[in-house]
Amino acid sequence: MLEVENLWVRYGTVEAVKGVSFTVSAGSIVSLIGANGAGKTTSLRALTGLVQPGAGELRFESTSLVGLAPHQIVSLGIAHVPEGRRLFPKMTVLENLTMGAYLRPRIDVASTLTMIYEHFPILKERGRQRAGSLSGGEQQMLAIARALMSRPKLLLLDEPSMGLSPIMTAEVGKVIRQINSLRVSIILVEQNAMLALTLAQYGYVLQTGQVVMQGKAEDLLRDEGVKKAYLGL
Repeated sequence: MLEVENLWVRYGTVEAVKGVSFTVSAGSIVSLIGANGAGKTTSLRALTGLVQPGAGELRFESTSLVGLAPHQIVSLGIAHVPEGRRLFPKMTVLENLTMGAYLRPRIDVASTLTMIYEHFPILKERGRQRAGSLSGGEQQMLAIARALMSRPKLLLLDEPSMGLSPIMTAEVGKVIRQINSLRVSIILVEQNAMLALTLAQYGYVLQTGQVVMQGKAEDLLRDEGVKKAYLGL
């Protein structure tokens, strides 16, 4: 479904991503793990057109993403839940959800909203509430649901457990599995490597802008180097 080949991204003179390559198969969950500054978020931003790569190729279902604007990438079937959620805090929950469907035909919005409420009933209860007044966990659910309003084939999740309690982190994990069961492929960027590798089928370890290790998630969970560096074991 997705091929990232030799991706380079620079911020001025700083090379944030240095030749990263990875793939995502249809229906899979792939995790990118690593410390702060490893290049995880920048890789996602390149995929959604928020930064332009200095070199490399990004192909989604054989279509090159290089040079496309973010709204064009969304229309191809890629949605991005950014780090920090980036909700519209003064708008209601319903208004935030509707914003996620801005490229969908109006006739599809109601049915998509029904689907969202089936998976996120709390958002239906909070429909008229301002997004900024929700709890951290509810805001994360809203950010994910807003992205799903575009009916993506591939969902990019950037640090969905950040700032959440262990109980809410477990809830987010359940939601990610539910989304994947709907045949939505997922790239999961997480500093919580245990969560990421438990959910994913395949993982890539990034360090200072490069892939230093990759493999089946279950194998990475057993790797001694990964245990010491990222799992606190």
